[in-house]
Amino acid sequence: MRLTTVPHPSPTVGDTARPVPRWAARTARAIPLLILPSCLWRLPFAFDYEMGQVYAVHKTWHWWVIPYVFGLSLLSEALAYLSFGLVARWGEVAPAWIPIAGGRRIPPLAAIIPAALGALGLIALWSPLPLALLHIGGIPLIGYSNGWWKALAAAATLPLSLWGPLLLALTYAYYRRRRGE
Repeated sequence: MRLTTVPHPSPTVGDTARPVPRWAARTARAIPLLILPSCLWRLPFAFDYEMGQVYAVHKTWHWWVIPYVFGLSLLSEALAYLSFGLVARWGEVAPAWIPIAGGRRIPPLAAIIPAALGALGLIALWSPLPLALLHIGGIPLIGYSNGWWKALAAAATLPLSLWGPLLLALTYAYYRRRRGE
């Protein structure tokens, strides 16, 4: 066995019809890592640990919060992993194990439209501007018992504001690579 063999080649190795820009492959790898801190931050809430948050009204904990929070974290990571489809072969040709569509070419717009709409939705959801407008409109932002909790919350959730713009950039790179097909 040679030491230079790679058990799982990266998307830049050449498994796509046209070469993927290095920055796009790195961006696709970074997106799930940007989402991970917020997914981990969310988990203690499932067990009624408020992570320093202060509420004006006492909240009642329910058993269904556990599967909801864990499901939300898993769904967030799964959606983040879909960005790999914009830089890998399975974003151009459906994997053979998929019934009916397996082995068939994926039309570029079938990936571009959902990715672009998802990116724009993420920008609208996680942009600091809508959150600031809510605060100006009289809706109070979450309070924290001290600055350390607030800093930890910011460190865990601020990377989410990058998800939409990075996905939009990946979508544009995918469009440029597949245009004319």
